[in-house]
Amino acid sequence: MTSLQLFLLFPLFSFAFSNEHNALHLPRPLILEYPENNKPQFNEFEEDLRLQCTSWRFAGEANNLSPWKMIPQECAEYVKDYMMGRSYLGDLERVFKEAGNYAKSVELRGDGKDVWIFDIDETLLSNLPYYVEHGYGLESFDPLQFDKWVEKAVAPAIELSLKHYEEVLGLGFKVILLTGRSERQRSFTTENLINAGFRDWHQLILRSSDDHEKLATIYKSEKRSQMVKEGYRIHGNSGDQWSDLIDSPMSIRSFKLPNPMYYIP
Repeated sequence: MTSLQLFLLFPLFSFAFSNEHNALHLPRPLILEYPENNKPQFNEFEEDLRLQCTSWRFAGEANNLSPWKMIPQECAEYVKDYMMGRSYLGDLERVFKEAGNYAKSVELRGDGKDVWIFDIDETLLSNLPYYVEHGYGLESFDPLQFDKWVEKAVAPAIELSLKHYEEVLGLGFKVILLTGRSERQRSFTTENLINAGFRDWHQLILRSSDDHEKLATIYKSEKRSQMVKEGYRIHGNSGDQWSDLIDSPMSIRSFKLPNPMYYIP
């Protein structure tokens, strides 16, 4: 190295050594990420699991799954996060936006025969406080325990459902509540609905003793058939289960609310 080169580099050496305790000025490399071969692998695994559980939930909402009794064990945290987070509310908002737009477009005849049907559980009332204590659907359904919950009559309203319910009433529809709850639970159900803010329904239909052995799809289809025989025009139907909505006669438009916690055939 020439004398000239040393002369030019000397100020740089002096600067570096004079600032050896100042990390802001030292030319030390900063480690911004792990080397590729040392990166933790759990993020990739968790993302793959989330995608699988999202796919499972989508298949359920699209009615593409075979009948199931419990959520997949590996999707327990996913379902919990979905129900307690923004995704569930976002999906509800989408459903009710579409339902509200449709309801406003219907031309009612004014004869009291234009009907909108609502299911109750996970449609008007939320049983999430119950399912929080029972694994968000990870536990096998216990009808005795659930009946005890129903009889407390404390299930909160799904606020977006209450808003849509009031909108439908305000537009002039007759509201019919069609639920899989037992007739013996009428007083508890009525009390709960009123306390949650629901009023002025035209009918509240519950399972009689003759209906208890019927699948929900058959039971609800039969009740809709009776409505049609009585001259009602079923314009809208809101429910969280496909069994609330399918089979003949169907409403002109049906609106499926999200519910990954349980399945009712």
